Order: sequence, then structure tokens, then C-alpha cells
Amino acid sequence: MHSTSPVGGKLFALFCLASFLLSLSYGSTFLLSLLIHSRGGNEHDAGSVISTAMLSTFVAVVLSGHLADAWGAARAIAGMGVLLVLACLGFALTPGFGQGLMLFGLALGLGWGVFYTLGPIIVTLLVEPSQRAKYFALLSGSMLSGIGSGPLLGRATAALDLPLTTAFYIAGLASLAGVLVFWRLGAALKHRENAPASRISLAASRRVLSSKAAFAILMVGLGGCVFGGLSSFQTSYAAAHGLDYSLFFAGFLSAAITSRLLIAGFVVKLDAYRAACVLSGIMLGSIALFAFGVSGNLSYLLAAATLGVGYGLTYSVINGLVAHEAPPGTTSQALLLFSLAYFVGVFGFPGWRARSSSNSGCRH
Repeated sequence: MHSTSPVGGKLFALFCLASFLLSLSYGSTFLLSLLIHSRGGNEHDAGSVISTAMLSTFVAVVLSGHLADAWGAARAIAGMGVLLVLACLGFALTPGFGQGLMLFGLALGLGWGVFYTLGPIIVTLLVEPSQRAKYFALLSGSMLSGIGSGPLLGRATAALDLPLTTAFYIAGLASLAGVLVFWRLGAALKHRENAPASRISLAASRRVLSSKAAFAILMVGLGGCVFGGLSSFQTSYAAAHGLDYSLFFAGFLSAAITSRLLIAGFVVKLDAYRAACVLSGIMLGSIALFAFGVSGNLSYLLAAATLGVGYGLTYSVINGLVAHEAPPGTTSQALLLFSLAYFVGVFGFPGWRARSSSNSGCRH
């Protein structure tokens, strides 16, 4: 008989459910540009909040290993996940678009950085190496479901003539439920957390970055630029082209989740480097569609779905690759650097884009 993962189906299902619930908080940030515009702000103001979240995320990624060693990964996620709840409520309740929102952007970055980084590390503790790529895909599919559902909540509240802030309240409540589930999971996972220390160090970073794992780390940073850049300003892009921004998130979400859950299991068995190059080409094709090929709802949906397939599968491939190529004893540190590179792209590029657009007078 084939060896099986030591993780039970019910336990991993709860893990994925909690990940989905917490991810709604990050998904709601794609509505920040719309929220700030409704209060009289502009892309520069939205970029300031995003940039604040980016800086605190970097801190969270670096410290997440220390928190995992001290509290256990699940309990660390639960503790810092409270900040995600506070961030969602703060975005909804804080009037205007000034420093108050930046404070809650700081909270968002701390909470999301710890959760996003430690989630894959929990997978490595639960699943034997030969099955990690599959379970990484399941986890990332759950997280992406929550991220993509955040903007759809905004569209639903608009359809029901409810204030946009309702979407942030719902995301906050969902994140609170996720925090409670992760806290309960902490007890169930405690006896499994017997891996080497997760905290990052300069020596471990050098070992990882001088290995083949550096390719996957670079790739996820570039992919984060594409995903963050296209997602963060879809409300503005859609408004400028007379489109419904919910089509982007519906197309992207359905394609990315479907590909990760149904196709990734096959793709991760192929040569990882060739697969990553081909899938990156698909992502470039989606960028070209957004730049030159969108002329209506159908082409808009097609461009979003193309991005979803390319990004969704690329992430699954390189997530497994970084764990596989990491030098012995540095898997956790490689995953921390992987998360850090992702956040450089997903937060840094939109923040730079928003500031440059505001300075040049471009509104979309």
C-alpha cells in the first residue's frame, strides 16, 4: 500500500475552512480603493494604506518563525489573526481616508503576514514530502477562495443597496470565526509540531538563496507583482472601461480555484521549471489581454480567467518547488523567504503603482 499523509481528512478540512475565513479579510482590501474614492480620496491615499500594510507584513514574515517556535504555528495564527478582525472593522468604522486607515493597514499587514507565512509551514508538519505539492494546492485554493470572495461581497452589498462598509463587517466576522477555529486547531496540532526551529536567520537565508530554491522565490515575487497590480485597481480599471469589476474576480476566482483543485495535481508531476515557464507565459498573455484585448464583458471575463489559470497553477508549482529544492533543514526558512518575496510583489508593486499614477495625474 502507498503511504498516506498523517493528517486526517476532517482536521485538514477544518484547517482549510479556517484559512478561507481568515482570507476574506485580505480579499476585502481590494475594495479599499473604492471605499477611499467614496470618501473623497484618490489612488495615492489607497496606495498609502497598501504601503503601510506592506511594511508591517515584512515585519510579520520575519517574526512569524519566532512566534511559531514560541506559541505553535496554529496558535500564532489565531493570536495575530485578531488583528485581521480589527483591521476590517477599522476600515469600516474609521471616517475619512487619512492616518486612521493607515493604522489599520498596519494591523492588516501584521495579521496577514503571519497567517500567510505559517499556513504552508503547518502543511509541512502534517504532510509527508511526497504529498506536499497536492496539499499546498488545497491550502492555496482555500485561501484564494477567501481572497476572491472579498470583492464579491462588495458587489453583493451594492446589489442589495447596502453600504460598502457592510462587506468589511462581514469579512471581520468571518475572520473572527477563523481565529476561533485556528485556536481550537492549536491543541490538535500541538503534538505534531516537532519540526526544527522555524525562525529565520542570516545563515539560513544565505543557504536558501544560494540553492535552486531561489528560482521559485524570484518567480513568486514576480507573480505577486502581476496579481497585486491587476487585482488592487480593478475597481478603477472597470469603471474606466464601463465594466463590472465583479466579473474580474468571478472569472479569476473560478479559474484559479478550479485549476488548483482539479488540475494542479497533474501539473505538479511535470518538470517544475518547464511548467513554471509555460504558465508564466500564460500570465503574460493575460496582461496583454487586459492592455489591448478587453472590449466588453466577455473579453474582460476571458482575460481574468486566463490570469486565474496562469497564476493559480504557477503558484502551486513553485510553492512545491521551493520546499523541494530547499537545503536540508531549511524548509521552514525557505517558505518564509517565499512568503516575503510574494509580499514584496503583491503589496510593493500596487503601492508604487498608486503613487506614480497619482503623481502623473492618471486615475486608472
